[in-house]
Amino acid sequence: MLGEAVIVTTAAIPTAVNLVNAPLVYKGKVRELYDLGQHFLIVVTDRISAFDYVLEPAVPEKGNVLNQLSAYWFDQTKERISSHVVHTDVDKLGDVIIDKEALRNRIMVTKKAERIDIECVVRGYITGGGWRQYTKNQAINGIELPAGLRKNERFSTPLFTPAAKNDVGHDEDITFDRMQELVGSELAHTLRDKSLMLYEYASAYCEQRGIILADCKFEFGIVEGEVILIDEIFTPDCSRFWAKENYALDTEIDSMDKEPVRTYLAHSDWDQVSAPAPLPQAVVEETTRRYVDIWTRLTQ
Repeated sequence: MLGEAVIVTTAAIPTAVNLVNAPLVYKGKVRELYDLGQHFLIVVTDRISAFDYVLEPAVPEKGNVLNQLSAYWFDQTKERISSHVVHTDVDKLGDVIIDKEALRNRIMVTKKAERIDIECVVRGYITGGGWRQYTKNQAINGIELPAGLRKNERFSTPLFTPAAKNDVGHDEDITFDRMQELVGSELAHTLRDKSLMLYEYASAYCEQRGIILADCKFEFGIVEGEVILIDEIFTPDCSRFWAKENYALDTEIDSMDKEPVRTYLAHSDWDQVSAPAPLPQAVVEETTRRYVDIWTRLTQ
């Protein structure tokens, strides 16, 4: 069950290593993966990253929002596609969780899927990395586009623009033809079709709530021969949300995510090659507010 509301607290959870009685398999920028034997346990911490650095301090309630929002969307889309979710109930884990209240709403027990090493990106609007590609060669991931498109313009049809996953460094934008070479034609078409279907569904859902889903990314895995969703889905960390009232062409739109952090760092004297100084409290508080706001607008 999801919590009825997100309650902002003063304590952040930067790591769960002292709160989980299970082997730590992988520690990502935000998520920690623990081995439960038959299943994995994912704990979503409050760590925040930008420009490939994990920043300090952690942002209270960020992990809470990310985990609950993913669980919400996995449930909303379960009739369309299966996911890796087994359950999100901390009370079912017994003594695996040392402090249940600290990790309540932050855990997900999942199936052990074979990850497909393709990041499936769908773009409904020409912005971000897609816009940068377009301004260089009038194409995105090898898809040729008309001249004269404007920044943030909506595509007549959403674009599927995959990337080859790299565990170290940035993922590599690739063409659909290259994706077929990597995973096979049948699987590539399946992933493209499922990604576009999910984007169309969520885009219409967000529209009803005054939110534009500009672009998003998915990860898929295979369990017993079935392609399923894994990782996270339609959260501020894997999707670009715009408030409808802020939409405009030819400008940088303030997205509903960790934009306060990116803006602060971009205007600071940080050299982007050494660890940045701790974030100011005002930036941390505004970022918490952003995450809670998107959760509320999407689910309440």
